[in-house]
Amino acid sequence: MAVVNPTIKDLCHGIRAREISPAELTRDCLARIERINPKLNAFITVLAESALDQARRAEQEIFRGKYRGPLHGIPVGLKDIIDTAKVRTTAASALFKNRVPTEDAEVVRRLRNAGAVILGKQNLHEFAYGGSSMVSYLGEVHNPWDLARIAGGSSGGSAASVAAGLGYAAIGTDTAGSVRLPAAYCGVVGLKPTFGRVSTQGVIPLSWSFDHVGPITNCVCDAGLVLQALAGHEQGDETTADVPIFDYTCGLDEPLSNLRVGIPRAFFFDDLDAEIAAAVEKAIEVIHELGCEIRDDIKLDISADRTLSSAESYAYHKDFVARSPELYQPVTLARIKSGEKVLEADIERAKGELAASREGIKKVFKEIDVLLTPTVPIPPPAIADLKQNPDKLRPTELLMLRNTRPFNVWGIPAISIPCGFTKDGMPIGLQLAGAPWVPDSGLHLAHKYEQATEWHKRVPEL
Repeated sequence: MAVVNPTIKDLCHGIRAREISPAELTRDCLARIERINPKLNAFITVLAESALDQARRAEQEIFRGKYRGPLHGIPVGLKDIIDTAKVRTTAASALFKNRVPTEDAEVVRRLRNAGAVILGKQNLHEFAYGGSSMVSYLGEVHNPWDLARIAGGSSGGSAASVAAGLGYAAIGTDTAGSVRLPAAYCGVVGLKPTFGRVSTQGVIPLSWSFDHVGPITNCVCDAGLVLQALAGHEQGDETTADVPIFDYTCGLDEPLSNLRVGIPRAFFFDDLDAEIAAAVEKAIEVIHELGCEIRDDIKLDISADRTLSSAESYAYHKDFVARSPELYQPVTLARIKSGEKVLEADIERAKGELAASREGIKKVFKEIDVLLTPTVPIPPPAIADLKQNPDKLRPTELLMLRNTRPFNVWGIPAISIPCGFTKDGMPIGLQLAGAPWVPDSGLHLAHKYEQATEWHKRVPEL
């Protein structure tokens, strides 16, 4: 087994004490990217020169006593759908292959303010419209645990890079599970915050009503540290809610206080792969042993309506599709055009149902504190199989996203953490979700489970 990937939590103490050099950390990451990225195709653009400049600047600031916090001097990556000033942002599409934004996205601005070192831009499923990261103008992303398999999507390059040690965190986007699904498939942590907690300003949209931005990291505490830097209301930014920011890592090591964990078996546990089912049941046992009350068979109303997401995706792409349809991958173009004929009355109906759904889920958390499900129902498929059978791609992606999408509809915070491996050595993810705006229930339980198990300590050998 390879040596465990260092965590931000560990590194930041060494950096602040001047025992660890941000410049050396960055050089190490860049060297790993140079060696490993050709196998994974995780990065689209590597910003070696500017990353080293940022790292040296961070080192000098820290030496002068101007320490900005846990991300200061930490190398991170960005999904290439997040705008970066003077650096191309392609969305993995020929349509945007030469697109260079003039301003940073709000989350990039916050990362820079926190002193993070931006390593580069990471590969994804074109325009984030899919769950496999196979449909990309730059080629598919490969899973670091088995290069013949998908990394999941749409933030596939981000999850693969963190798992492979090509950076210590990555920022992805999640519209139907696109942070949590690839995190589960790559054996890392993926956090989708409450809708409106993190700005999507400067992020190429897939669907405004469901888009979230969130971190992918090596451990739960790191996810909280990154979220701390990203979270918050920005005056004039309609994508954020004016809700107080909590300390997302405070109290993680405190004992659990009789958390009520709800298990919604109907829908989320339907037709599970046998190995995934066994791993999740074992995880439930561990969580019970941690002192949690398990409430089995929680009933939830699940919406399968994609009217609003389809309409919003088409609304963004309408003019591009009219001018340059040939620049899209054919699969992406077909998905975008599925929203072409959605009526305004249907959009308004869907908006009303979405608001009701987000209000309704709050009632569930009067009876429980955390929901628990498998992150993904099946192990990662083989790339060759999906290429040879292209008609299987969309049904497979919909199945992979089945358990994550409802949490985007509800807009509640959800995290995927490793909970086992298949006999073929592929990671299995456990999904935990809490009430909207509640700071610690899901993260606290995820951290305590992580500390009680060894799954997060395994890393791929590349």
